[in-house]
Amino acid sequence: MHSVEGTTSYNIKEAIELQKQWACLRRRAHLGDAINYVGGADVAFSPDKRWCIAGVVVLSFPQLQIQEFAYADEPVRFPYVPGLLSFREAPAMISAARKLSIRPDVLLIDGQGLAHPRRFGLACHVGVHLNWATIGCAKSRLIGDHRQVGLRKGCRCRLMDGDEVIGSVLRTREKVKCIYVSEGHLVELESAVKLVLRCCNRYRLPEPTQKSHHLVTKLRRIYPMGTKDQDGDLYTTLNGA
Repeated sequence: MHSVEGTTSYNIKEAIELQKQWACLRRRAHLGDAINYVGGADVAFSPDKRWCIAGVVVLSFPQLQIQEFAYADEPVRFPYVPGLLSFREAPAMISAARKLSIRPDVLLIDGQGLAHPRRFGLACHVGVHLNWATIGCAKSRLIGDHRQVGLRKGCRCRLMDGDEVIGSVLRTREKVKCIYVSEGHLVELESAVKLVLRCCNRYRLPEPTQKSHHLVTKLRRIYPMGTKDQDGDLYTTLNGA
């Protein structure tokens, strides 16, 4: 499999073809009940937009207490093209994930999974390359249609692309905007939705991706990132988030 990491660059046509090839490697599996750690991953960009900064946070489950975090930055080597954002964001996210000493049983990613024109959004991209279970938890819709969702927490409906179910539109808090949950890799939709809902306590977003968002927001403010001496400050930021 062609790697998304390193210095390799792809043009738009090549990236589209790679997504189609890699989508065939995506697998669906039941998560099961033996989940001890859940991860969250998000990215931000340096002030000059030349670097992608990724943060991955690992929480205990079901307690949702921070156990570990890691971060990495990679040069941006791909233009901003809707549907191909994973080529900008995945390298840094994969680098950060590989720094963890605790491998999460499932990684929730702020982005699309199956709910993508070629069925290979960021959550699929990262999951296939790491061979980790991943779930896409997007704040907005990329493709698909759905009916109106009830206003209470836990209400949901299917996200459809024609006759195909590509995700679930989920209300995680009463009367707040829904999020878009879709399969990444080594998960199936029903267990993905149930897990995401169990990870939503205080916020619209699940706790793991909320924490990772706070991490990359802080990292962007102090970019270029310094030494491990800053980790204590980052822990304080995450525990207060």
